[in-house]
Amino acid sequence: MRKYAYWIFLFLLIAGLVASPTPKTARTRIADGFDQPVGKPDAKDYYMSRGFRAKYHMGEDWNGIAGGNSDLGDPVYSVAHGIVVLARDMRMAWGNLVIVRHTFIEDNQRKVVDSVYAHLEQIMVKEGQQIVRGQQVGTIGNNRGMYRAHLHFELRKNIYIGYNQRGFAGDLSNYYIPGAFINPRRKLSGGGRSGVVAVDTFNLPSNSISSTSTKNESVASSKPSSSEAKPSSKSFRVNRFEDPL
Repeated sequence: MRKYAYWIFLFLLIAGLVASPTPKTARTRIADGFDQPVGKPDAKDYYMSRGFRAKYHMGEDWNGIAGGNSDLGDPVYSVAHGIVVLARDMRMAWGNLVIVRHTFIEDNQRKVVDSVYAHLEQIMVKEGQQIVRGQQVGTIGNNRGMYRAHLHFELRKNIYIGYNQRGFAGDLSNYYIPGAFINPRRKLSGGGRSGVVAVDTFNLPSNSISSTSTKNESVASSKPSSSEAKPSSKSFRVNRFEDPL
């Protein structure tokens, strides 16, 4: 019986190793602070229309104060120095998606956090690219008319989540509340230094379109077909804090 148990354990161990990507490493600049992803550096002319809600909405949505789809095409910025670990069209609910990995020093320890920028109209960075705080990573989009134009923004403790959130608890064990993270970390020590971070920490579907595979530096969302819902130009201000469960 012990013999069979040993072989079952060995099989499961090997299967797990094959299924999980082996992280590589890269050196990137240590973050000297964090800013807001729109209206840099303080989200000027934007408001947060939907906040963090564990298990339901693990980030913040940002909209322009002018209402409607007035913010469609507005610039989206990296909140800190870092390296791009994902920049591609993930389709589904994500659309054009960028993830930047940052390392920072806090309490004499070097920590890592992923910033996530979703539903982009255009991607303006490439996977593996080193970027700096305040550099434009894309533009605000609506995922081919699936949503009103806005930026969905996340900050993650867990660098293994990637595009597939299933299998990871949607709570503060894996995510930060973006505003609560950024506000006390506007200025940090470590500027001018660099550190090593893990990269290639999540699997990607073969049918996703990487920004590195295109001729141009930007990846644009294709226009919605006539069968897809097109966003209205009517002025509005959404308040996603009041969404039902």
